Parts: sequence; structure tokens; C-alpha cells
Amino acid sequence: MFYRARLQAAAVLVSLSLLAGCGLLSDSGSEGEQKLVVGTTSSPSTLDPAAAWDNSWELMRNVFQTLVSFPTGSTRPEPDAAESCRFTDTTSTAYRCKLRKGLKFSNGEALDAEAVKYSIDRISALKVKGGPVGMLGSLDRIETIGDDIVVFHLAKPDATFPFILATPAMSLVAPGDYSEHKIRDDGKVTGSGPYLLDSYKPGNRAELVRNPDYKGFADRKNDAVTIRYYKESAPVVAALKKNEVDAIYRGLTAEEVVDLEEDQNENGHVQIVETVGADIRFLVFNPEDPAAGNVAVRRAMAQLIDRDALVTKVYRGTAEPLYSMVPKGIGGHTTSFFDAYGEPDAKKAAQILQRAGITKPVAMTFWFTTDRYGSSTAPEFDEIKRQLEASGLFRITLRSKPWTEFQDGFNKGQYPVFGRGWFPDFPDPDNFIAPFVGKNSITGMPYLKNEITDRLLPQTRKESDRGAVSKQFERAQKILVDDVRMLPLWQGKLYVASGEDIGGGERALDPQTVMQMWEFYRKASW
Repeated sequence: MFYRARLQAAAVLVSLSLLAGCGLLSDSGSEGEQKLVVGTTSSPSTLDPAAAWDNSWELMRNVFQTLVSFPTGSTRPEPDAAESCRFTDTTSTAYRCKLRKGLKFSNGEALDAEAVKYSIDRISALKVKGGPVGMLGSLDRIETIGDDIVVFHLAKPDATFPFILATPAMSLVAPGDYSEHKIRDDGKVTGSGPYLLDSYKPGNRAELVRNPDYKGFADRKNDAVTIRYYKESAPVVAALKKNEVDAIYRGLTAEEVVDLEEDQNENGHVQIVETVGADIRFLVFNPEDPAAGNVAVRRAMAQLIDRDALVTKVYRGTAEPLYSMVPKGIGGHTTSFFDAYGEPDAKKAAQILQRAGITKPVAMTFWFTTDRYGSSTAPEFDEIKRQLEASGLFRITLRSKPWTEFQDGFNKGQYPVFGRGWFPDFPDPDNFIAPFVGKNSITGMPYLKNEITDRLLPQTRKESDRGAVSKQFERAQKILVDDVRMLPLWQGKLYVASGEDIGGGERALDPQTVMQMWEFYRKASW
């Protein structure tokens, strides 16, 4: 997915908040209502799941249900609106779910098997450009049996299908309020999630109140949440320090994270929770370009890039070096690029070029977007340019465009080398391999690699035990290293900042790195 900081099995690496020994109590032990304010720069682009393949998922997770979901700490999809779900065959082509009893939407409609079928079929019927319809490529048809059984019949084996159903894009909607002919755009929501959307002002705020009819896995530790949307991160950080918001998620810059950590250490007024992020950044090489199309040039760059220096200088430790397209925290992760190239070495890079008959500095143009991945993107490319030119082997020219123009350019194959980011749809290695290969690679340029697309991926999709397919994904990563059509640079870390009296930040991000507002609570004592 292009713009979500979302979706992986986010394992907590470091919790900077000191939660032990503070006499913490959840709302079950406190008096009065629990009402909290959360600030973010992650504003929805739509409230209709059929059009959402972006950061709109953040709000949707809290007001809609999906058949299965990812509770904090889970590594596989678990029942939510469903009572149980499973593949009924050995080839992963029939996925059967039984619904919980008594489910209903906020308008009173029954959430039954037909409503589930309608919700998913509606995505395919609307085919919203830029929406999630592409995630349903393996779905053939949906069968209902009575009021509570739904069977998804797949056109081909796909063990990742439960992961797809767990994404907020597959949220269940009330048929009476959601047309199968157009996207709902009245600023309202009719769902069955943990919260009701009491009011919504686009780009300003969303008021969430507890849904009294909710039946699902979420253990709500508060009664209401106001989400305030900010265009930039500085104002929301200021609001946290002034106690105008209780917590922040998404959008913090490296400098702001460091500043908040220092505030935590010196004054104890805020607390920061750090988790591994699923978002990755990488360079893409155009095989049709005279220089970038030469594998020796690509391998020389892979030998030169100093990822440690990049994340230290530009991201101040708020990112981690990445040596594979499958990041740390995802099953099947390897360090394949480090295994192949080791530490940065200009002499080895020169030898790679010399063996290919290249004896003069290679002139190339690198492109990046100015408004998609944050304010650190330009300094990042400055550092990459500095590293490559310091070797004496490259002369790099930097160019940039806003995202809309930038995306149009790389889809037309106009850039020799360009920077991309990837925010996964679900926490499985498939979602870090499959999108980049084949005729419809998200890089905008076909990457035909039959061993991956015709053998390795089909093999893995037959196996519902995702731990049993690590060898296939390791082989796929080795192929990506050999070709160097993409060069992974770093993976992000995610931060939740909150006031000293707020608990739950360490559980608020689910394994898809989508915010679960119900985990926040105000401590009864400190």
C-alpha cells in the first residue's frame, strides 16, 4: 500500500515508558467516564472502506469491524465479527467463517452473512481507482449458508487471504447505508466497531463514543476518544506538552522524537513507546536506462551505500538499516544484502565496475518526491549523493517533484533511479515480495522473474502455516539481491507519545501498526 504507515507484525523492541510500579489502574477501577484526546497527522482521505487503501485505515479500525483482525500480540488473524474462520481444504482455496450471534450495525440492521457478502462484493463492484479492489485478486465468489456462514471461494490457492480480510479495507458496512453504485461521502459511518463516530469534521477532528452494541475482541479501556487532526507535527507536539492532547501517534519527525525523549528523561512529563515499523524505503533502478540498466552499476551502488551513516545522520536513530526487502519483524526476514556485500567498500565497488569495463565516473540522476515521505527525504538523498560521490565512482544529480507528478513520472519510466516507500497491507513476507515483481510491479516497471511469480509465490500461497514457507521467501530475497532492481535502505520505527498519566501506549499499535484507540486509558493513580 502506498501511503499507510501501517500493516506488519510490529514487535515492541524498546519501551521507554516506565510502566512498572506506578499503581496503574484501567477504567474498570476508576471513577467517572474515561475521555481522551489523541493527536495525529494521519487524516483520513475517505470514510468509505471501499475507497480506502491509505491512512484512512486508522479511523476505520476503530469504527468498523472485520471478520478477522489482529489483536495486540497476535501473529495471525483472529476472529472479530466472526466467531471462527478456517480454510476447509488443504489447498487454501475455500475459507469459511461463522459469524458471532446477535451482531448488528449502528443503524439497527443485522450484520449477517448477506451483509458480509455485500460488503466485500461492493469493493469489487465499485472498482475505485486507488482503492483496495486489487487486494481481492484471488477471490472468485462468496457463498452464504444461512444467516451466519460465509464461504470465500478462491480462484487460486492463497493462504494470505485471511490477512487481507483482516485489513480495514475489508470493513463490514450496513447495506442500507452504502450503495453498491457509488462511494458514501456524507461524512458519516454506519459500522459495528468498538466506537461510534459521533461527529466528524474533515481535517479537524473525529469524535468517537463507545458503541453499546459492540461484540468483538476489543477490550475498551476508555469511553470516548477525540481524534484531532493536524497538518504538521510541530503543533501536535506543542499540544501534548501543554496537556491539550493526551497522546500522539504518527507523523513525529526524528528531531521531535529526540526532543520528547529528552523531555521524558529530564522532566518525566511525557512518555515514549518505540516499536519496530513495517514501512520501508528503497531505491528503484530503471532497467531501460543505459546506466541503471547495467547490473554492475547497481551492484557497485549496493557495495557503497552506508545505511548506518544514513540512519544516524538523517534519522538520528529513529530508523534502522535494512538489508532485505522483507523487514525485521516479518517472518522470513533475512539480511541478504549484507550477506552479499558486507560493509561499504569503495575498492570492491571499483572492482565491480572495472570488471564490467567501466573506468570513468558514472553520471546518474536520482529522483525523489517532496511531499510523500516526510521532511527528511531531501536530506536523505543529499547523504546518498555524498556517499556515492565520495567514492569517486559516481556523479549524482538530484531532482524532485510533488507526489502526483512524481508518481506519473515513474509509472511512465522517466526516471533512471528513484526513491520509493512501501507501507504493507498485512504482516506477511508475501506483501514485501509480490507487489514488486510481475507485469504490474508497484515500481511502475514490469519485473518479470518467473521463478518468483510462477513457482515460489504459488508454493507459499498453498501453505496456511506461514512459518513453513521461509525457504521460498529466503530464495526470493536472494534473487532480488542478485538482480538489484531495488536497493533497500532502511525501515522505520514507530512512536507513540503520551502524557505521564496515560497508559496503554505500548499496546495501542496492532501488528498491522494500525492504532487501536481502545487501549488508551487515564491512570487512576501515579
